[in-house]
Amino acid sequence: MKDVLPDINRWLGRGDNSIALATVVAVAKSAPRPPGAKMAVNACGEISGGVSGGCVEGAVVEIAEGVMGGDPPQLVHFGIADSEAWDVGLPCGGEIDVWIQRFEPGRFSSIAGKGGRAVEVTLLEGAAPGAKLVVSADGERSGTLGAPELDDEAASTASEAMWAEMSERRGSLFFDVTAPAPRLIMFGAVDIAASVCTLARAAGWRPYVVDPRARFATAERFPDAEGVIAGWPDEAFARLGGIDPATSIVVLTHDPKLDDAALEIALRSPARFVGAMGSRRAQATRRERLLALGFDDSELERLSAPVGLDLGAMNREETALSVLAEVVAARHGREGGRLALRQGRIHEVPA
Repeated sequence: MKDVLPDINRWLGRGDNSIALATVVAVAKSAPRPPGAKMAVNACGEISGGVSGGCVEGAVVEIAEGVMGGDPPQLVHFGIADSEAWDVGLPCGGEIDVWIQRFEPGRFSSIAGKGGRAVEVTLLEGAAPGAKLVVSADGERSGTLGAPELDDEAASTASEAMWAEMSERRGSLFFDVTAPAPRLIMFGAVDIAASVCTLARAAGWRPYVVDPRARFATAERFPDAEGVIAGWPDEAFARLGGIDPATSIVVLTHDPKLDDAALEIALRSPARFVGAMGSRRAQATRRERLLALGFDDSELERLSAPVGLDLGAMNREETALSVLAEVVAARHGREGGRLALRQGRIHEVPA
């Protein structure tokens, strides 16, 4: 939603209120855009975003024009055979289902515009196609799918989907997720943290740097950080609003006092990923300290240490790439590794 919202708001601001929104709700095979990808069309013929990388946009625009003219919302399937590859369809051989409706400003678009977290559930088929239920991160609901029991079931699934950060179709319902950029909190205002910040920012993450040593934890040293906090981990987590399931945490210092203080909180939090830098000898001594603090083996299995993928990194920038690569892989449930050696699909598609 966030990709097309700036253009939609610009259109609305100048009085163009007739807008259609097309959303990919399901994909199969080698579809170029994932569920949740959007294209907006206005009555002037302007387009924002895309649903297929160019393959079926023309057909979607025609349907969108009908929807803007009063047609009901439509669920449309696009698939293509190799023999028809350069006719209307998908040359890549994939298949997509696209939901096309009039755009109506509401709570979901408002939350998305503010960088919040929510799920909009749309009924694609049934008694009232187009009915919507919006569930926000605090559990508040607005709208209805037409039946209290369906709303309850959808809200439960939405609560899971918003933290998985993956839009998907389940039966007759489509769960459309909007979420803020993922958050990476680094402990240790060391040189490599600056490089990780630069890469993380370029990849669309929100990097933060924390260190109780105020002379090191300065905004000038970390210009690409979303925020720099001079404080101990407990204070920093409080100032950052706590740890949620979309947060990744990496410890970059070699100081046991800061290491252990950060890990003692992170390993017992819902953080998606927890990693720590250091040699294998440092990891062994860290493990002994954490066991002495009362952690058990199952809790320590969460800790990825030494942090990073095996890239053979030699300098600071390569090491930062190694660290961020593992954080990204963990966010998507992957182990990392070479795509050339991977079996199956490159991109996972929700069932």
